[in-house]
Amino acid sequence: METMETKVRKKRKAFVDMDDCVACGSCVKVCPMSAIEIWRGIMAKVNIDKCVGCGKCSKECPATVIQIREVQI
Repeated sequence: METMETKVRKKRKAFVDMDDCVACGSCVKVCPMSAIEIWRGIMAKVNIDKCVGCGKCSKECPATVIQIREVQI
């Protein structure tokens, strides 16, 4: 009997430390997928479905509160 291995696929996504985000909008301007918005004027919010994990937002963030992490899908 053969066993079928399931492959775990991983993708990179951006995550914002909401407690320290200053809502400057730098990440919104550089995101090629329009996956980030400033939510209620107080913090950046990432649409995980649109995010491709390119890291541009993380590099641009002056407060260094955006991290790119691998997630399983």
